[in-house]
Amino acid sequence: MWALIVAIVVGFIAGLIARALHPGNDKAGFIVTALLGIAGSLLATYGGRMLGFYAEGSSAGFIASVVGAIVILFIYSMVTKRR
Repeated sequence: MWALIVAIVVGFIAGLIARALHPGNDKAGFIVTALLGIAGSLLATYGGRMLGFYAEGSSAGFIASVVGAIVILFIYSMVTKRR
């Protein structure tokens, strides 16, 4: 449970950093950016566990969370660009 809370908090910060690093003019607001960062952090945490990078009950590191947030932000921009 603690790893999930840490992943959410780190994901919030990682989302803001990923937004600053991701080029382009996205129309997503602060809340959407924070939610995408949290999703990226959770993706990095559970994806890393599935690949054997992290032990059960641990969360992804900060850099992995930022990379996960950038991936989610990129996918989000591709999906919303088509509309």
